[in-house]
Amino acid sequence: MKEWFIGLNPVMQALIATTFTWLLTAAGAALVFVFKEVKRKWLDFMLGFTGGVMIAASFWSLLSPAIEMSEEAYGAAWAWIPAAVGFGIGALFIYGIDKILPHLHLNAKLSEKEGIKTSWDRTILLVMAITLHNIPEGLAVGVSFGAVALGYENFEMGAAIALAIGIGIQNFPEGIAVAVPLRRQGVSRFKSFWWGQLSAIVEPVAGVLGAVAVIYMKPILPYALSFAAGAMIYVVVEEVIPETQRDKYADFATLGVIVGFIVMMSLDVGLG
Repeated sequence: MKEWFIGLNPVMQALIATTFTWLLTAAGAALVFVFKEVKRKWLDFMLGFTGGVMIAASFWSLLSPAIEMSEEAYGAAWAWIPAAVGFGIGALFIYGIDKILPHLHLNAKLSEKEGIKTSWDRTILLVMAITLHNIPEGLAVGVSFGAVALGYENFEMGAAIALAIGIGIQNFPEGIAVAVPLRRQGVSRFKSFWWGQLSAIVEPVAGVLGAVAVIYMKPILPYALSFAAGAMIYVVVEEVIPETQRDKYADFATLGVIVGFIVMMSLDVGLG
């Protein structure tokens, strides 16, 4: 990584990293200018890949470092407490948003929409569903750069960069997964692209908030890392994986999960 990036304020680093992940979502959504349709088999595989990356990132990039940090403060016997508390609160946070935010899973019927009752159309509801994915992803990247700024030996710049790259890679198929179904429903190419990229605009916001929170409240860092992990795992289990199992390509989608896990694990171990 170039010296100019390493020398930046960690909040700016988080903003740049999450802007990168947002731009990869936009790049995926831009495929609607080339393709009107992608086979359901590959959409399920890409969603599975997304889930695999999120699962691996939750452990390798977030939970494991949180436990290691806690060992220094609480000892090995109690190191699990911050991780368990943060993980549980993160899951409950997304659970609460899931119950409130109107959204519709990608392959669901309009009658299956979740959250509070609303007159929003299918397009907005689909975008809200993917936006729900991106909140914990942005937080995870932001918290990671905040952790680097605090100088923990077991969390270096390479780990934060690896997480940003992994989230960015899995955002590419997410952009496709939003934009292509919209295009298939008759939405114009530009509007399909617009809504597809817009689903990830929350990531830079969440990233900056995560970095600021841990920098100015150092004791919460293990909790913050675990919080992001719990939020991501909730999204994977409640939404991502079930979406890949609704059709006849469940086994192929499961291979996508495995590939995504391997990619994220390799990035984290190799760079972190």
